[in-house]
Amino acid sequence: MTVIDILMEPLQYEFMTRALVTTVIAAVVCAVLSCWLVLVGWSLMGDAVSHAVLPGVVLAYVVGAPFALGALVFGVLAVVLIGAIRGTSRVKEDAAIGIVFTTLFALGLVLISVTPSQTDLNHIIFGNVLGVSVSDMVQIGVLAAIAFAALMIKRRDLTLYAFDPMHAFAIGLSPRFLGALLLGVLALTAVVALQVVGVILVVAMLIIPGATAYLLTDRFGRMLVIAPTVSALSCVVGIYLSYWIDAASGGLIVVVQGAVFFLTYLFSPRQGVIGRRIARRRASMSQAPHILVA
Repeated sequence: MTVIDILMEPLQYEFMTRALVTTVIAAVVCAVLSCWLVLVGWSLMGDAVSHAVLPGVVLAYVVGAPFALGALVFGVLAVVLIGAIRGTSRVKEDAAIGIVFTTLFALGLVLISVTPSQTDLNHIIFGNVLGVSVSDMVQIGVLAAIAFAALMIKRRDLTLYAFDPMHAFAIGLSPRFLGALLLGVLALTAVVALQVVGVILVVAMLIIPGATAYLLTDRFGRMLVIAPTVSALSCVVGIYLSYWIDAASGGLIVVVQGAVFFLTYLFSPRQGVIGRRIARRRASMSQAPHILVA
């Protein structure tokens, strides 16, 4: 079997084509957002929102509403609850995040256990990208386009907010509004990735690409290119691996992204553990005095 056969055989099936298109869409928007999440230090917030949407999805199923609507409502609710607890009590942000996301996630598990269903609701938790329908793909594409457009339109303000919120305030921007915008896009993006990798693994798609790009460049503009490129390619590799070895697609997508991160962590020319050692060794050798042998 040739390489062309390996690449083309899965594309004979419509569900594989839909899975690839949907995954790439989700990968790109998640990766772009992850650049800001990594800089702001909101990795735990991404974890909270991605888990907190579970009860919203289950309730949406119960009343016959779109999953995305229920997930978005509970994603925003989680953000509001975290802000309220942090702002009106002595509880710090990390504790507020832990309280809200574990409570809402547990509520979702309870709702799944007591909800009579003709379908397996566990795909909400673990993802079911190979089961994405045309309507699901369109819904994901629309939500991803909205999230991506919001990030691109406000990218300069959001970047300044990530690096120096005090300076942003000094020049007339509202850090509170920018933070709320970023959290709103986070909730929307969690909904986009939900059907690809499920609730549990959404946080990986929201954090790993940005962290990988952060180790590869010092320029934020390049991060916004590297992160979605690496994420999309990792997702395609994960989908193909899931086809050929008959394994969970969502899990393999995240495994591939994690493998790319660890390779970057080790071998990145400037920030990699081994890459820095090699650079220091070369620098020391170039500065060592030359010994002339008669």
